[in-house]
Amino acid sequence: MAADRLSRMNYIDAHVHVWTDDFQKYPLPAGVKREQLPLPRFLPEDILRLARPSRVNRIVLVQISFYRFDNRYMVDVIRQQPETFVGIAMVDWNSPAPDDAMRELMRCHVRGFRIRAQGAPAATWLESESLERMFRCGAKERLAICPLLDPEHLPALSRMCAKFPDTPVIIDHLARIGANGPASDEEMAALCSLARHRNVMVKLSGFNALGAKKPPHMDLAPVIRRVHEAFGARRLMWASDSPFQTLKETYEDSIGLIRDRLDFLTVEDKEWILRRTAEEFFWRQA
Repeated sequence: MAADRLSRMNYIDAHVHVWTDDFQKYPLPAGVKREQLPLPRFLPEDILRLARPSRVNRIVLVQISFYRFDNRYMVDVIRQQPETFVGIAMVDWNSPAPDDAMRELMRCHVRGFRIRAQGAPAATWLESESLERMFRCGAKERLAICPLLDPEHLPALSRMCAKFPDTPVIIDHLARIGANGPASDEEMAALCSLARHRNVMVKLSGFNALGAKKPPHMDLAPVIRRVHEAFGARRLMWASDSPFQTLKETYEDSIGLIRDRLDFLTVEDKEWILRRTAEEFFWRQA
């Protein structure tokens, strides 16, 4: 009965990038060339064509890095299908008032904001008044700060979460544990220790870039188990990281790991990870 309930459920993909080849309307920034793009285009209809056979019918769009702080294409996609798409944007976290840009974008069904260390020292990468303004805004407006980081950046993030305990934080791609070699106990402890901050969530995503980097991705099961034990299913959300995940494998290779292959997850766990965690945060507040 429980398995039947899962098979009838529609799911949410919490991390997808889209871009267009309409360079006249949405020009690439200076220094970015068309041949640098991983695909000529990846449109909303492309991800829906991949996702719908796996019963995924809602998508969290994440601003692709080469557009930088020009979120217009993502916002236009959301505006055309707000029932299907919400967004995680990028604002200039070094600008004097990034919180003003956050409040402007939240009116466009944007619920989160991606930040990156970009070469800053791991111990101090979050130490700026601009980033503090972002965390304050996140707490006040219930907007997520979404770090793309490596394990060495986690202690600094933990300090920021302690300073701003009401700020939602959604960590991308399991903090990239396993991207550069086997997951270590130290890295796992650093990630799992963030569970003490009640508003921290983790995306189970980017499997194609972690561990063995090939399906069926069962080598990631011990990592996911530990994160699940620390955070619980209600603070975890699955995501594909399309189109990057689908360049060398199938969409099903990603969602199937959570839906079909991890026997330590209950049906209720899978309901939360595959839909309800993302739904509660990104749609019930939108």
